[in-house]
Amino acid sequence: MSDATRPDDATANIRREATANVPLAEHTTLRLGGPARRFVTARDTESLIAAVRAAEASEDPLLVLGGGSNLVVSDSGFPGTVVSVASTGIAVREDGDRTRVRVAAGEEWDPFVRWCVTEGLSGVESLSGIPGRVGATPIQNVGAYGQEVSETLVEVVAYDRDTGERRTLTNAECGFAYRDSVFKRSGRFVVCEVVFSLRRSPLSQPIAYAELARALDVEVGAQADLGKVRESVLRLRRGKGMVIDPDDPDSHSAGSFFTNPILSADAFAALRATVQRTLGPDVAPPAFPLEDGRVKTSAAWLIDRAGFAKGHALGPARISTKHTLALTNPGAATTADLLALARHVRDGVAERFGVTLVPEPVLVNTQF
Repeated sequence: MSDATRPDDATANIRREATANVPLAEHTTLRLGGPARRFVTARDTESLIAAVRAAEASEDPLLVLGGGSNLVVSDSGFPGTVVSVASTGIAVREDGDRTRVRVAAGEEWDPFVRWCVTEGLSGVESLSGIPGRVGATPIQNVGAYGQEVSETLVEVVAYDRDTGERRTLTNAECGFAYRDSVFKRSGRFVVCEVVFSLRRSPLSQPIAYAELARALDVEVGAQADLGKVRESVLRLRRGKGMVIDPDDPDSHSAGSFFTNPILSADAFAALRATVQRTLGPDVAPPAFPLEDGRVKTSAAWLIDRAGFAKGHALGPARISTKHTLALTNPGAATTADLLALARHVRDGVAERFGVTLVPEPVLVNTQF
């Protein structure tokens, strides 16, 4: 190793490149968040790892930032080092009847999906329009319209903060579950690269989501042209304010603020009884049975039936006028305002139906 690449020199370089007191509101889709004490941009995997090591050497709190689309940052900001992941690069390798695509963590997600569709690579088309960067997708096991990244992701290259080494995790080692993964449960791993296995085909994966199937005028389980699937998903997302648009205040959000509740069979039976007692004997909550006997239901349905309509406001924060799951900052809200609205909705649903909603975004230096 040359003197120029010694770890202590890399750490010193990172510290020199850091910027102080950068407003995180400029780096989140909610346009909320106070200043980062130290802000570093990592433009490749080596500088990403070096920046993480530098923060650790300084005993600084660390926040690894992607596109900021799934973050709720305190008004007081972050009292440590924020490392913005801006690495780029896509590498392709044919693998039998599949194509392996290795993507740097800092690549923007939706342009990557657009590239896949253009290249005739099937497997992520229903995830069009989701904001953020590729490295964030395994953390949340990002999903929409019947697809999840865990279905096509085969490896994640990550920096292991416990061992100080780079490590490749298989799909099974990622511990994927609904909007969850080993990366979300612990700050041990920093995602550096993501590897997907996609199928070369002009057709999509089987359409698994009824709303999307209707938009495409096909049956659930059918396939459709990749480009048409992408166009339909983008149209559906725009109609819900779920595609970032500077001119649309409803898109100033963190996407779906609450996860869909997954209940035991007994808990879902209790919910159904409560719904029928309060809303009428012919009304039933949405039910999506899971293989383990639990039942997933709809957070949006519960919010709406608890009396929180689209556009419902509490102070300067409001529910999207297009989608009850999105909490928005139309322009003058603070993080405190947004979380007050979130608690208001959570408590109202719990009081009405006995189900406690759980936030989906990562909360930074704040509590819910």
